[in-house]
Amino acid sequence: MAGRKKVWLYKPPREPKPAVPESTRVDVERRCNELVETVLKPGHIKPPPKDKKFNYLVDIYTKWYRNYFYFCSKYLCPHPDAISPSFEDKFARLEYVGKDRFNLSYMRHTGQWWEIFSEITLDECIKEIKEMPHFMP
Repeated sequence: MAGRKKVWLYKPPREPKPAVPESTRVDVERRCNELVETVLKPGHIKPPPKDKKFNYLVDIYTKWYRNYFYFCSKYLCPHPDAISPSFEDKFARLEYVGKDRFNLSYMRHTGQWWEIFSEITLDECIKEIKEMPHFMP
């Protein structure tokens, strides 16, 4: 690595993320909760298994955190050797980027968010969450 010369580069400051209008927050929450109640819960929440060795899904819910809207799942751990009786996980994320536009990401097995769609509408986000297997709890 001898002989490499260091160079200074200009890095402009980040632009602040736009604040989510209250009307958008309410609309997103209402429509996504409807998706959870009509599609995700009936399709993924099953009765508890008879075999008490494995974790199972008991709830799906949503929540806002800053400019991000998360789809979350809650699992119960019935095995007596379980570290905790339950745990929660996030499986999909909408990031508000402005004027009814969102970036849609899913949680990879590596624990990192992976953005699949950029600057799409809420209708498109809901359609993709319904149809794509990436967004399953």
